Amino acid sequence: QAFLEMASVDAAVSMVNYYTPAPPHLHNQPVYIQYSNYKELRTDNQHNQARPQAALQGANAVQHGNLGITNALAAEGGVLPSHGSVLRIVVENVFYPITLDILYQIFSKFGFVLKIVMFHKNNQFQALLQYADATNAYYAKMSLDGHSIYSGCCTLRIDFSKLTNLTVKYNNDKSRDFTRIDLPFGDGQRTVETSLSTPFATQNTVFPPYTGPPGFAPPLGFHQGTALGPLTVTTSAAPGHMTIPGIPGNSVLLVSNLNPEAITPYGLFILFGVYGDVHRVKIMFKKRGIALVQMADATQAQLAINYLNGQRLYGRVMHATLSKYQTIQLPREGQEDKGLTKDYSNSPLHRFKNPCSKNFQNIFPPSATLHLSNIPPSVTVDDLKNLFTSKGSTVKGFKFFQKDCKMALIQLGSVEEAVHALIELHNHDFGENQHLRVSFSKSSI
Repeated sequence: QAFLEMASVDAAVSMVNYYTPAPPHLHNQPVYIQYSNYKELRTDNQHNQARPQAALQGANAVQHGNLGITNALAAEGGVLPSHGSVLRIVVENVFYPITLDILYQIFSKFGFVLKIVMFHKNNQFQALLQYADATNAYYAKMSLDGHSIYSGCCTLRIDFSKLTNLTVKYNNDKSRDFTRIDLPFGDGQRTVETSLSTPFATQNTVFPPYTGPPGFAPPLGFHQGTALGPLTVTTSAAPGHMTIPGIPGNSVLLVSNLNPEAITPYGLFILFGVYGDVHRVKIMFKKRGIALVQMADATQAQLAINYLNGQRLYGRVMHATLSKYQTIQLPREGQEDKGLTKDYSNSPLHRFKNPCSKNFQNIFPPSATLHLSNIPPSVTVDDLKNLFTSKGSTVKGFKFFQKDCKMALIQLGSVEEAVHALIELHNHDFGENQHLRVSFSKSSI
């Protein structure tokens, strides 16, 4: 592991956004990049230079997206034992339901989780979880083994699996490959804990009635109060226990630090719609810099967080995380809203309605180069350049696809310019029912 300090926050955000979907390789080994908890690096501390691994373990604080978790690892001579990247997890005394999304939320704080498979064996709830890196698996085991997800129950027992790689055929409630969003759901139907026995109705956990759109599985809600900050594991306040103040598996995002003068529900719908089907958007009436975005499901919500958290939008660095709300309520008749809450559940602009859509294979982080498609034959290079220039973009490059002049790449002055242009010009009407399609490209000109 290593720390790398960039010249600016923008540079760091750009690098993480660029490499998250496609990790770089050094000597055929993938390199995974995450945000550190440190604001700056100091290289003059001789003690830390002498025991870098021990210092790293002692102060390792990994932030994944906008959710942080702090682990206090005992320094063990700075040498990690040899082991794989797959953990076997047994949950004892399962008093509350444990879902795949709960496990992902807990374990992803220690590194990139690639795959999870859940099952019951010997009358025990068990799971196999594969990290991208064996070091992350070691940190997670050392930090979480013996802890309880809830006070007094759902205790984690963790060891290393003999398996070196998990095979996942379906993305559903019991198994998921986070690197393959194109996998089918499988033959079984989504199972949800809809009827909970009396012991579950305690003050520790709240399961509110689901009032969202039909067809959505109600995610399990955990009492959050007013806490919206990063997740934290502490051992001083309650030894052996940790609390998760969020809603794992939620499809509603809390988006903050928005520019209240420029942001609109439609703008958020188009931008977040690059990474999933947006069903509802609500900009807070009294705090216009905060919004809620309801995605079609939890996987798309997490995808949007991975790609858009930390992205600059209208001059501000946007923050995206899971919300404490399970659904966005539409305003009641006569309730003052000023058009800040919009329902897009039946919009024709959803990119992922068709499960076989090629859009699933063309999801890329925000970039300065945009992919244009559905261009009418009558539209020229100058027409397109002038269109983007009229929206405040600086056009630095353009080229039509050789085999198909219905598609093109256009390179703008910055990633932020491209984000603004995508919001403004996706679905632009050329006339005669010809609408432009705009996406982020993995290529450059």
